[in-house]
Amino acid sequence: MTAAPHPAAAPAAEAAPAYLSVSNVEVIYDHVILVLRGVSLSVPRGGIVALLGANGAGKTTTLKAISNLLRAERGEVTKGQIEFRGQRIERLTPNQLVKMGVCQVMEGRHCFQHLTVEENLLTGAYTRKDGRAAIRDSLDKVYAYFPRLKERRGSQSGYTSGGEQQMTAIGRALMARPEMILLDEPSMGLAPQLVEEIFEIVRKLNEEQGVSFLLAEQNTNIALRYADYGYILESGRVVMDGEGRALAENEDVKEFYLGFSSAGRKSFRDVKSYRRRKRWL
Repeated sequence: MTAAPHPAAAPAAEAAPAYLSVSNVEVIYDHVILVLRGVSLSVPRGGIVALLGANGAGKTTTLKAISNLLRAERGEVTKGQIEFRGQRIERLTPNQLVKMGVCQVMEGRHCFQHLTVEENLLTGAYTRKDGRAAIRDSLDKVYAYFPRLKERRGSQSGYTSGGEQQMTAIGRALMARPEMILLDEPSMGLAPQLVEEIFEIVRKLNEEQGVSFLLAEQNTNIALRYADYGYILESGRVVMDGEGRALAENEDVKEFYLGFSSAGRKSFRDVKSYRRRKRWL
């Protein structure tokens, strides 16, 4: 008895596009200064992705290229493309991006110093058209994640602590009901205990609200503890990427970004000539 022929194999399904995709992006300032050199990265829906590197590596520029804030600083994306949910976004305005669900929390805890904490939070809902009740519900959720802000809601933001201002900046972004937050240097200038608190809230927002995060951070150690995936930038290009845990255990990352290796902790004198020994430079 002749065996029946096997049916033709079905064509493989195309891989789903990344939630946020940055492909071979080049950024130039003042038509002269090349800052990003073909940066590519992706963020999955519901993921936390870390963008790591030293000061001046291009982390903030990458976030501003995504959120279209470069033009205010005489910068522009000259090559490559950026997509969110499969749609090209590099020519949209920041206002249009917020309506799409992409918000950036700027480096340096930019709050309106003369407004109260609650007034700052409410400015994050300026693009919403769903009524006061929905906005009040969002405000209550922000206070649930940041109970300290509820205690200080009537205080002028300029007189709150650095940690409270960082919480205000993140809470203001949440008021826009974002699907993705671009978080720039959340640990800058904060005590270690407050940094831990901020990152724990990021994790809760990711797990409970489904908010995706792309965070630029110099504190490689804590970023890789919370990130699912990471990209390391050097001189405007991606030199290494991988799962957060794998990067944290990588000997090169340990030595050049965490200050220690399998041979033990390194002093600055031991690694000051690292540029000659980095295999990717």
